[in-house]
Amino acid sequence: MIARLLKLPNDYSILLFGARGCGKSTLIQASYDQKSTVRIDLLNPALEQEYSRHPQELAKVVEALPLSITHVIIDEVQKVPPLLDVVHSILESSKPRYFILTGSSARKLKRGGANLLAGRAFVYHLFPFTFLEQGASFKLDEVLQFGQLPRVVEFSQAASKIRFLHSYVSTYLKEEVAAEQLVKKLAPFRRFLEVAAQSNGKIINFSNIARDTGVSDNTVREYFSILEDTLVGFLMEAYSGSFRKRLGQKPKFYFFDIGVVRALTRVLSLPLLPQTSAYGEAFEHFIILEIYRLVSYFFPEYRLSYLHTKDDEEIDLLVERPGLALLCIEIKSSVSINENDLRKTVSLSKSLPGSEVLCFYNGETEKHYTGIRVIPWAQGVKEFFGEA
Repeated sequence: MIARLLKLPNDYSILLFGARGCGKSTLIQASYDQKSTVRIDLLNPALEQEYSRHPQELAKVVEALPLSITHVIIDEVQKVPPLLDVVHSILESSKPRYFILTGSSARKLKRGGANLLAGRAFVYHLFPFTFLEQGASFKLDEVLQFGQLPRVVEFSQAASKIRFLHSYVSTYLKEEVAAEQLVKKLAPFRRFLEVAAQSNGKIINFSNIARDTGVSDNTVREYFSILEDTLVGFLMEAYSGSFRKRLGQKPKFYFFDIGVVRALTRVLSLPLLPQTSAYGEAFEHFIILEIYRLVSYFFPEYRLSYLHTKDDEEIDLLVERPGLALLCIEIKSSVSINENDLRKTVSLSKSLPGSEVLCFYNGETEKHYTGIRVIPWAQGVKEFFGEA
């Protein structure tokens, strides 16, 4: 089993969020002594129905547990939001009991005004593997082709990886989101998923996506919000020195896994060749996902954004770090870089005085040019975003 970077506490209750298939159950099983835990799986329809009708039954179940059971695990807690009120009440009691609550969606909890146990539980997010977790088994070309969901990584054959990813996007993304009653009509949402995947990593044009999907601009915005709340992806804002200006610019959207994007765009079986635009886009997506995951695990106060000018010049990633210089990161999939390739990046970074300018690339040798440090991507990600 691949050890995860995210470490969970034994002496406090937690809410652990993550998209389906990220390994939440496996991580919990590895983090807690099974002899001192009891598990309630709300993916079991009978249990979901029972607790939906009578959430207070949880208190009676917990009351009957022996003192040797110190941790109560509830999987997919968003299926029965009222259980959080019961958990809060139990946590207020004097008996030493911790709750490990997992969820693949925060949307139903938010919409229902659910009790998120403010101060009573730490909140964590789990993602697909990082290259640091995969270690010696990591293969860049396989990851760019199929992503890093744990089940995908476990399969040795490409055909099995493809079959799993197609199943994942059809049964989970397209069906279970609807089953959670997050969308009223499934057909336009399915179409939206494909169009959004084609726009992955690009500045969102809500009107164009709405036209291609056959829904309103507001519905497209709602769909993106659903993807964020179900942890299927995240919005990255455009950088601005003022928060007001930041909100006035269009964001980018990144799906949480490369393999999922390729499944949605129906290109999983096509080879991903170096020195092509598709390879460059996948490589950039991979680097941004690695940084996003590691920042969530180790540097939650960091803010990620991108910079785009009216002249269509861009810096791929900006990282605001409290108390440290702003990082400007250009991402290149090339195995060789020269100073001329980075001229626009260096010029654009001069509008951000005091910033530290980097290029993460697919080569093996570190180089220093005037105003920029060029670093092999693995070295750079580990140096700036590895465990604090």
